[in-house]
Amino acid sequence: MSDTPADFRLLVKNASQIVAVCNELQKFLLKDGMQNLVVIENASLVIGHDGLVKAVGGTKEIDEQFKSSSFEKILDVSGLCVIPGLVDAHTHPVWAGDRVHEFAMKLAGASYMDVHRAGGGIHFTVEATRCASEDDLQGALCGRLTRMLRAGTTLVECKSGYGLDTHTELTMLRAIHRARHTLPIGISATYCGAHAVPRGKTQEEALRDVLGEQLPRLQECVLRGEVCVENIDVFCEKGVFELDATRQILTAGRHMGLNINFHGDELHPMKAAELGAELGALAVSHLEEVSDEGIAAMATAKTAAVLLPSTAYILRLKQPRARDMLDAGVIVALGSDFNPNAYCCSMPLVMHLACVNMHLSLNEALAAATINSAYALGASHTHGSLEPGKQGDLLIINAPRWEHLIYQLGGHQELIKHVIIKGLVTYDNQDTLGL
Repeated sequence: MSDTPADFRLLVKNASQIVAVCNELQKFLLKDGMQNLVVIENASLVIGHDGLVKAVGGTKEIDEQFKSSSFEKILDVSGLCVIPGLVDAHTHPVWAGDRVHEFAMKLAGASYMDVHRAGGGIHFTVEATRCASEDDLQGALCGRLTRMLRAGTTLVECKSGYGLDTHTELTMLRAIHRARHTLPIGISATYCGAHAVPRGKTQEEALRDVLGEQLPRLQECVLRGEVCVENIDVFCEKGVFELDATRQILTAGRHMGLNINFHGDELHPMKAAELGAELGALAVSHLEEVSDEGIAAMATAKTAAVLLPSTAYILRLKQPRARDMLDAGVIVALGSDFNPNAYCCSMPLVMHLACVNMHLSLNEALAAATINSAYALGASHTHGSLEPGKQGDLLIINAPRWEHLIYQLGGHQELIKHVIIKGLVTYDNQDTLGL
């Protein structure tokens, strides 16, 4: 064998299907594009040592263009399918404790705000998180992110928000920063110090703390390289942070160079979608109570709607109006909303719920969980599709058609054979079963 280094990192060959999603470097897909994904039959894909896709096409075409000796590793995936790595556009994965008891309360009829007023919800988790060390938080975070990766997520948004004070919020962001350098999964970090009004404070006092203390300290930590943060989030909700307070915090974050990506119109109609469009937000999440005017404004502003099927399901909320959003030209994305209230690590399950409860098609669900979720994180130029020049993140599905990943409810543990990030196999599932 020659000692000459291979020219390329990985060849994935002989796939029954490669779902590229798109092939013209689109930043996002709207309704028509989502319904007509780029799918290549009998296909192969090449990833270079820089972790980027170099070529994708028919197997014969790739065989003619590249010599087998050019590759460090070759995966023959005959009879299997390849899709882009999934992108989870909304999670809260850093916290201590659990809220199992609250699940029983909800099943007995308590609403989200009933639990919140009883001292549960976010405040319950804040108490446990404030008592935890950074090492404990980072360890729990890495365990959760590893579960997400095994379920096919290769890029995930990670929020702070269970500190509600400067020290704990920065501790959470440091844990996220350490995980970014510990795990192969991609991370987009979000400061969410305005996740709730701390106990014993008014909204006005909490607003002053975020603007006068937390954000300046965050900026200092960023400048020192202690943390890296891409987005700013606020829970814009009646009795939490109302519209004007939300506007002030998001505007301050934007002045720091952060992308606006926030909770809005979840439990009450707050005109959060309209605010997001006004401020040039990259994304607004939830939107169960969005108005017609808000939908129209988001479509015009190209603000993504990050829909969270697991939350609507667990809280028994009315479903977000996904079809109305698609018809209006909104960029529809998906997230798991992983948190102590909605403990869901699986984007395949999220896609299934989106199809059944929000009436997305299979193609629309995959586009919403790849290219459009990447757009919601400002990352669709590098993630979300399998195109030359983009990062080589992909899943190998042990099925003859990619749709099995959504169709087989809860079946992702057997269906996902490999998770590949930057052309490296980061998860090799020895338990996959043939169909």
